Amino acid sequence: MLGPAAVFFAVGAEVSPSKDAVKSAPVDEVAPWNVQIVAAAPAASSDLVIGQVAVNSDNAAGGPNNIIAASRYRAVDRTLPVGLAPERGLQVKTILASRAITAAFPEIHSIGGVRPDALRWHPNGLALDVMIPNPDTPEGIALGNEIVDYVTRNASRFGMQDCIWRGNYYTPNGVQRGGGYGHYDHVHVTTTGGGYPVGDETYFR
Repeated sequence: MLGPAAVFFAVGAEVSPSKDAVKSAPVDEVAPWNVQIVAAAPAASSDLVIGQVAVNSDNAAGGPNNIIAASRYRAVDRTLPVGLAPERGLQVKTILASRAITAAFPEIHSIGGVRPDALRWHPNGLALDVMIPNPDTPEGIALGNEIVDYVTRNASRFGMQDCIWRGNYYTPNGVQRGGGYGHYDHVHVTTTGGGYPVGDETYFR
């Protein structure tokens, strides 16, 4: 049994995977898998390594000096912890955006969510206010720009409707500049919501 197995692994290492086997996601839109494959360190002994099982190479085809470097599986936690915005009353896409922004930008220390407002976005759990530290400084302006760019790149994942920052109104289809939209101390993010959570949701990076 070990002879054919050794041949299978030796030959199989040269075969390219099917193009349809895995579809990679954009850089910021990581698919919610929690397993990744990493290369194992070369074996230090004369044993044949198959997966995580070491087999004495004297009994394997090719003799004691044929060592095959295998791959091993390592669990990777892709879940997002609770973000800065209070999540009570937020809809699922808004929660995802809050958690993702919190994880991606440790410089942010406050994100507002549900609050009374004349418009429906905040009261209905559809909007976030990402507060920018020192918003009038070059560093603060650059940070706000980065957050707008991040949310826009992930528009489909977050269900982005719009962002407002420093008088500009951003949508997935473009930006309207200088329209008197305000928001000079925080980035306003509006999502399409996706419904209210039922309690068993898991949010992934």
